[in-house]
Amino acid sequence: MNDIAIKPRQIAIPKGAKNALLHSCCAPCSGAVIEAIQSSGLPLTVFFYNPNIYPREEYDIRKNEIARFAKKLGVPFIDADYDNDRWLNLVKGLENEPEGGKRCSECFNMRLMRSAVCAHENKFDLLATTLGISRRKNIEQVNSCGQIAVSQFENLRYWDYNWRKDGGSARAVEISKLEGFYRQNYCGCLYSMKQKGAQ
Repeated sequence: MNDIAIKPRQIAIPKGAKNALLHSCCAPCSGAVIEAIQSSGLPLTVFFYNPNIYPREEYDIRKNEIARFAKKLGVPFIDADYDNDRWLNLVKGLENEPEGGKRCSECFNMRLMRSAVCAHENKFDLLATTLGISRRKNIEQVNSCGQIAVSQFENLRYWDYNWRKDGGSARAVEISKLEGFYRQNYCGCLYSMKQKGAQ
């Protein structure tokens, strides 16, 4: 396995921030974000909470990939529970929504609210997510859900930095290749898998 060469990008840290909890959806989306935050000198912890991922084997592969990468870089990693049944109940009635529709908003809300609770309980200043680095995601939709999540907690801010810019998306692909990350071909949930298969 190749070691990555750190290529620092100029990331403006929100004023007064002392640490960040980073919600990670998968290793391919997380590599460039973790690298950028580390290069900025801001302490971070990776939080893996993705009950939408189906099947369980897929969930374990994605979780293990990002856990391995975080360990390699010396970044603390928090593994949350896999509660796919709760997620399925949450999106009941939205099964036929297109990607990027109401089902995705409910999904982002659930994952980022749980992340915000973790951030609050562990005294993090900032909450960020890797969800918006993918060009397949609506960054405004992701950020809106993040802002709603942190609004419940007085001393927590959502970091709405656009991780795609300044070569972020290209760097994510580069790190994925260097690290040999498993790259999924669907977003993660049962319904996105079915829609992908129907294309």
